[in-house]
Amino acid sequence: MRVEVWFRDDIGDGRAARVLAAVRAGGVPDLCAVRIRDVYLVDGVPGLRPGDLVELVCDRVAQQAAVRAAPAGTAPPWDLLLEVAARPGVTDPVATSLRGALHSTLGLPVPETALVQTARQYLLHSRGQSSTPSGELSGGRLPTASEQAFAGLYNPLIQSALTITAQQWREGMRPPRIYPAAGGAARLGPAAAARVARVPVAAMSDAQLAALSEERLLALSLAEMQAIRDHFRAPATRQQRRAAGIGEAATDVELEMLAQTWSEHCKHKIFNAAIEYRDGDRVETIDSLFDTCIRATTREVDRGDGFLRSVFHDNSGVIEFDADTLLCFKAETHNSPSALDPYGGAITGIVGVNRDIIGTGRGARPIFNTNVLCFAPPGLADIPAGLLPPRQVLDGVHRGIVDGGNQSGIPTVAGALLFDASFVGKPLVFCGTGGILPAHLDGAPSWEAEARAGDRAVMVGGRIGRDGIHGATFSSLALDESSPLSAVQIGDPITQKKMADFLLEARDLGLYRAITDNGAGGLSSSFGEMAEACGGVRLELERAPLKYQGLAPWEILVSESQERMSLAVPPEHYDALAQLAARRDVEISDLGAFTDNGTVELRYGGELVGLLGLQFLHHGLPKMELRAVWQPPEPPAVDAGRTPPPVREVLPRLLADPNIASKEPLVRQYDHEVQALTVGKPFVGVRMDGPGDGAVLRPRAGSTRAVTVTHGICPWYSAHDAYHMAACAVDEAVRAHVACGGDPDRMAGLDNFCWPDPVAGPDNPEGEFLLAQLVRAARGLREACLAYRLPLISGKDSMKNNAVVDGRRIAVLPTLLVSVLGVVANLRRSLSTDFKRPGDLVYLVGDDRGELGATAYVRLLAAGGGALPIAGEQRHCPTVDAPAAMHRYRLLHRAIAAGWVSAAHDVSDGGMAVTLAECAIGGRLGARIDLSRVPVAEAVRRRTGAAAQRRAGLLFSESAGRVVVTVPPAMAPRMDELFRGLPCAAVGEVTGDDRLTVLDGGDPAAAWPVAELVRAWKTPI
Repeated sequence: MRVEVWFRDDIGDGRAARVLAAVRAGGVPDLCAVRIRDVYLVDGVPGLRPGDLVELVCDRVAQQAAVRAAPAGTAPPWDLLLEVAARPGVTDPVATSLRGALHSTLGLPVPETALVQTARQYLLHSRGQSSTPSGELSGGRLPTASEQAFAGLYNPLIQSALTITAQQWREGMRPPRIYPAAGGAARLGPAAAARVARVPVAAMSDAQLAALSEERLLALSLAEMQAIRDHFRAPATRQQRRAAGIGEAATDVELEMLAQTWSEHCKHKIFNAAIEYRDGDRVETIDSLFDTCIRATTREVDRGDGFLRSVFHDNSGVIEFDADTLLCFKAETHNSPSALDPYGGAITGIVGVNRDIIGTGRGARPIFNTNVLCFAPPGLADIPAGLLPPRQVLDGVHRGIVDGGNQSGIPTVAGALLFDASFVGKPLVFCGTGGILPAHLDGAPSWEAEARAGDRAVMVGGRIGRDGIHGATFSSLALDESSPLSAVQIGDPITQKKMADFLLEARDLGLYRAITDNGAGGLSSSFGEMAEACGGVRLELERAPLKYQGLAPWEILVSESQERMSLAVPPEHYDALAQLAARRDVEISDLGAFTDNGTVELRYGGELVGLLGLQFLHHGLPKMELRAVWQPPEPPAVDAGRTPPPVREVLPRLLADPNIASKEPLVRQYDHEVQALTVGKPFVGVRMDGPGDGAVLRPRAGSTRAVTVTHGICPWYSAHDAYHMAACAVDEAVRAHVACGGDPDRMAGLDNFCWPDPVAGPDNPEGEFLLAQLVRAARGLREACLAYRLPLISGKDSMKNNAVVDGRRIAVLPTLLVSVLGVVANLRRSLSTDFKRPGDLVYLVGDDRGELGATAYVRLLAAGGGALPIAGEQRHCPTVDAPAAMHRYRLLHRAIAAGWVSAAHDVSDGGMAVTLAECAIGGRLGARIDLSRVPVAEAVRRRTGAAAQRRAGLLFSESAGRVVVTVPPAMAPRMDELFRGLPCAAVGEVTGDDRLTVLDGGDPAAAWPVAELVRAWKTPI
């Protein structure tokens, strides 16, 4: 049965309008109309009547529907029909929901063999039969001359596309009544014989080991493969295996589990390596950047007052909100899957990090999402063959985040969007989630949870398929033409939402003892990690519910199919848990039991197919030994005699830059109000369209306490020195937290590194330098966090952000995202960025050091080519004097808590000029600023040169540690006294004349109507 649904002409379809605009802009200007039909296909459901299915899928108020519908008339009023459906084995979340609705709403039995599928149909109309650039729109295919224009309609990696021309339609060709083996099917047919491969690794040569790793996508080095060979050669191993009856040869199940557990994604091998670091004549050995720069930093700043509850060993970091409530926070990257399938990569990033929160301690409730996204510019012309167009990546990732958050009922409250050509190979997709949990459950600490021997090993949630196989190992490699289809995962937020609600209910009933998510590596990772606490686990893989038959045991073990969690359940509670799951329509499977015999035992059909000792599995990985060589990059060429563009011209251009301009059309599609927790919104001001510094949320109704969520990211600075890039990222997140009203002594951070491959090799000659950048970034992070007393509670590193396509190697900018979760003692003192009232004095807290290197201003000038018109000492990127900044932040917090400050905005991209413009945009008020009053460092004060260069430095420098605040005149004496002797000064006042005016010692320098600033900032991306 096939039902097609479309919006009535008098209602219109916003999706079709967006597709039409995107395709025409992409190179098919003669396309004049697009119509969209949603297609629902059902077969094998007894008793289903066509009218009942129509009522289920069609909104009669706004839509029309037909069974096996076709456009009326013998000559269709379209040139080409394109119908897109999921490929076999790919999850179709809408079909999954439809399958459930057939049973729950219509009361029909839905057999396992029933096929339930969806598709989307595009009817493309042109102005003539051969009016496109290649004349192919009416020839049965999408025009090759405009492939990028149509690329956003489907992803051939996970979807099939059927095309029918008008002529073919007239000749009788139609879309199918049902797609063979499409993604909505629960099962695809009879089970294939499960085969377990036996691999004689103990007898393999080095060349054979290397070939095995490459052929199976194990992503293991020769040294790691040799360690596996040595293990299987060891007499003790051979004796144990003979006694167990599994044989001496390794099975493919064991090799895949080792590859997953030892992957860069899971073991962070580079961050834990022994590194020989060379800086000129100085040579030192660093034993684990993670231990020395991350773990040690948190240990040193921990005050021991209970603020930190759980760091580094759980799915997310846990801190204290108040005596009864804890907060947890985690951010992940989904770069590699988003490069292959932007929508699927992003949505699984969101629902995946949501599961990190659900799997923290004994289970937390997600209360907010964040996203920070780095793309190539949408209009980038030089795109290597084999890569998706940046516009398609942006649109797909954005839709994935919208669906992942909105359908889960979790608000998306903070983030950022960055553009640079280096992200054309791999986008950076940082997905974050915060959660809340009671401080205690049943009188025990809620953040502590461990499996015990005898507990049942239980999986809940979605089913297992081939989607997501080799996800962990794939993300540990560079992207290239051989990247596997199976690595792509498909998220289903509705299934996860039901599972999450069920798990929180089960938690409060005490029905399970420990929980973790099925993330990278699926069952292999979740149960393999949980087994460490009690000493072992035994799994019966054939008990795992599958989306379709035919999966090999190793595929069942390592598949990363989404929406699954693993539990340790006391045997006496299993029946109650299963009954609750049935009532909540959540699938649950008892896969085995936890043990204390020191091994992971894997069985299939009664046969032992895997036997690995926990000690070797988790601690047998040989430590990497790497070499890093630091050579400071040459600063950009300077032509101090070149006249910079007028300041009057520069500010609107900066505001319109995609890295600064408003992202409101995209951000408004995120639901940031659901759960009713958001106090500080993504947009602020009198019209709620000005930029904010971060989010402010009230986790507990009735509480006067709140939390901030802020970010720091400045990848361009890494081209100068990754040390300063990292320190500035910390400072940006911290000062935004303070500007929102947060307490600088009550905050915690996440570090997320995304790096080009820093392991040197024949194909990566830059590896030693990239590793040196990583060392410097880790040390910059450490020193800034020590100064700010900022504990790092969780994080992630992604170390293979390269693409090798079309003979080119493309690497991202070395990037560190720092996210801060902080406490606001009194939410009534939280602040927004917008100017509030004429007459308020404008203060600049912090001094300008004239640093322009790698700033938005310099990037704007560099886009025009030629040497830069800046003084030599201005070439350096911004740096941080963290101890001095922290002293000022504490004083500023005192002023905010006392009610002396009416607005605050941190100085970041674009410098003080952009900060002031954004305050004016939010408040729709002007200001008069005098550059001669700006606090400057001694080196800047001594600087001589043209007035134009000096003014540009003062306005557009991104010197760190600075905040613009407004203060009512009555509070100015207190402010002056508080900051006496420090770089803090009133540089102007808010005015009611609707103009931002800049003076220089009383002389006019530039002025802009606020309306002009608003127009520039709202320039579409």
